[in-house]
Amino acid sequence: QVQVVESGGGLVQAGGSLRLSCAASGRTFSSYAMGWFRQAPGKEREFVGSISWSGGSTYYADSVKGRFTISRDNAKNTVYLQMNSLKREDTAVYYCAAGRTRIPGSVPGNYAYWGQGTQVTVSS
Repeated sequence: QVQVVESGGGLVQAGGSLRLSCAASGRTFSSYAMGWFRQAPGKEREFVGSISWSGGSTYYADSVKGRFTISRDNAKNTVYLQMNSLKREDTAVYYCAAGRTRIPGSVPGNYAYWGQGTQVTVSS
């Protein structure tokens, strides 16, 4: 079992940057693909991106491609989401999750363990 805790959210101006962290517990962290999702008020949870267990492969939603970067440090049991060129529409609660399979993709149901989320607010 894996427990994850997100951090690093906050208020930032449009065009700015933030880096979110996702700290995971459990000795098997390095065997999990990890994903980032976000949920804005009144909207469904949306896939942001994911990273393979080794960090060798990453996948992104079209809405963030070229602006967001996911990385991981298995020695520190941590996954990162670097967000650049932030837009107001990036405002949401951001969640980190551990995948059930090697390639969990963009479906929330394919992720087993979720954090409590961290709020990101982008102001104009």
